Amino acid sequence: MHKVLLTFFALSCWLSIYSQSNSYKVSFDNAVHHEGVFTMSFPEITSDTLSVRMANSSPGRYAFHSFAKNVYNFKAMDSKGKTIAFHRPNPYQWDIYNHDGAVTIQYTLFANRGDGTYSQIDETHAHLNIPASFMFAPALEKRPIEISFDTPPAYKWKVATQLKKQKENLYWAPNLYYFMDSPIELSNYGLREFKISTNGKEQNIRFVLHHNGTDEELDNYFESVKLIVKEQEKVFGELPDFDFNEYTFLACYMPNVNGDGMEHRNSTILTSSRSLANEGLKRNLGTVSHEFFHAWNVERIRPKSLEPFDFDNTDMSGELWFAEGFTSYYTNLILCRAGLRTSEEYVTGLNGGFNYVWNSNGTKFFNPIEMSYQAPFVDAATSLDPQNRNNTFISYYSYGSVLGLALDLSLRKNNLNLDDFFKKIWNTFGKREKPYKIKDLHLALNEYAGKNFGDSFFENYIYNSKMPDYKTLFASVGLKITQDEETGTFGAYVNKNTIGNNTLIDSPAYNAGLEKDDIITEVNAIKMTEAHHFADFLKDKKEGETLKIAYTRHGNKKETELTLTKNPKYTIAIDSEADEKAVAMRIHWLKQ
Repeated sequence: MHKVLLTFFALSCWLSIYSQSNSYKVSFDNAVHHEGVFTMSFPEITSDTLSVRMANSSPGRYAFHSFAKNVYNFKAMDSKGKTIAFHRPNPYQWDIYNHDGAVTIQYTLFANRGDGTYSQIDETHAHLNIPASFMFAPALEKRPIEISFDTPPAYKWKVATQLKKQKENLYWAPNLYYFMDSPIELSNYGLREFKISTNGKEQNIRFVLHHNGTDEELDNYFESVKLIVKEQEKVFGELPDFDFNEYTFLACYMPNVNGDGMEHRNSTILTSSRSLANEGLKRNLGTVSHEFFHAWNVERIRPKSLEPFDFDNTDMSGELWFAEGFTSYYTNLILCRAGLRTSEEYVTGLNGGFNYVWNSNGTKFFNPIEMSYQAPFVDAATSLDPQNRNNTFISYYSYGSVLGLALDLSLRKNNLNLDDFFKKIWNTFGKREKPYKIKDLHLALNEYAGKNFGDSFFENYIYNSKMPDYKTLFASVGLKITQDEETGTFGAYVNKNTIGNNTLIDSPAYNAGLEKDDIITEVNAIKMTEAHHFADFLKDKKEGETLKIAYTRHGNKKETELTLTKNPKYTIAIDSEADEKAVAMRIHWLKQ
């Protein structure tokens, strides 16, 4: 979200200019059936018609979500409680007219998906992402908002949010934009907090956890969270200047939620069905690391393409390879530096994303900027018709992550590093909350590392889709990268004997004319059965072996022939024979 808050002087001025607030109230009498009742009052309306809407997009998500689909029982009333007429000009809007200068609306929301975008209401909690829950009046976007909660006493719910607390169950936002960026968790949660001083200013870091675990588990987990916060502060040299001097992690590790994470200006949503007792003490930390890094990179180091955020439409950005991808690069690196992952675990963890990116056909179609433009089609978006994304798309999270790795190691060969480049970006754009464009990143890299270096990196790897020289880069920090010289590859995922996805372009399966849903019945005169699967048959096959394949498609019998090619899989590992200089560079990189 764009900058809305600032100094207490600015806040007092705001209150004097916009003294009239819109008032919201939420009650949860039918929480067991995932319903909440939302009541909103808009006073001092000067226009003939008041338009209210449900959002179609949410901060941190880039797809179209149609949140209005879960709204019903809508009614509008004037200041005396009289029901007044309304008209719906489109699926997302309600136009209310014949009012007396004040309008109160009320509706029921069905909410049963707990994650970083949607909302969930049940007897365990009310997990509210604002765009998915609350209507808004665009014409009144500059007004402050007061929101109160009528919580069922039996549930023992408390409120956790980055909104400013006025008194018990009453919270405040300076305007619509801040409100829409402020998720809320109501539950019987546990709370841990610590204060950290940066630039002579003390700020409070709060960790809210709704879970079925023990206080001891929360205590242990919070110690890891503190290490992550402190390690990320080192990257940028300081914490952001959080509004109200507070940042809140809103974690919900419950079996009824969906795994996710979503950054916000002064808070983040963390959801996982994995409890702290079920490996969550370690495995949930990646999301903590990723989302907190966003407090700098995307919330304040913010792409111009996302300013202002459009709640009515999808928001498309060509910078997600940097905003999300470089954040992903730091996610596990921070865990390693904080001592929460070993160097061996970190290096082994590089393999999955590296192979996914550089063995994908996606680089033939889109560079990282264009891959970022695909976000509205993939970021929690849904469609009924099949796509060819396993051939054409690479996640900008993963693509940006491996490019962040390449940039960091390239800089280190020149006695520079990505941490210091991020400090430069932070001081130039993030700290001043000045949105950037891709050309700004390019020029900043030129200034930091030299024009030849910056031009080369952007021309080869951002404006085009070339692969960096990882063999040399890894060797510089005492790692090695190898490929299996013998194992053959088929070019498609096969579930038992059925091809389960689109065959990969230029692979043996693709060139042989095989396609998704083909059923392989015989290979080299050997019948494939329920007990004899094609996937098992392939395990010991080598590059260069020829397969004569019989298969069925749409009930018709067909035959083809193909020759297995070299398995493209890379393996990245610590080089036990690396020289002292490379080992020292690796230690500095992973422990900086």
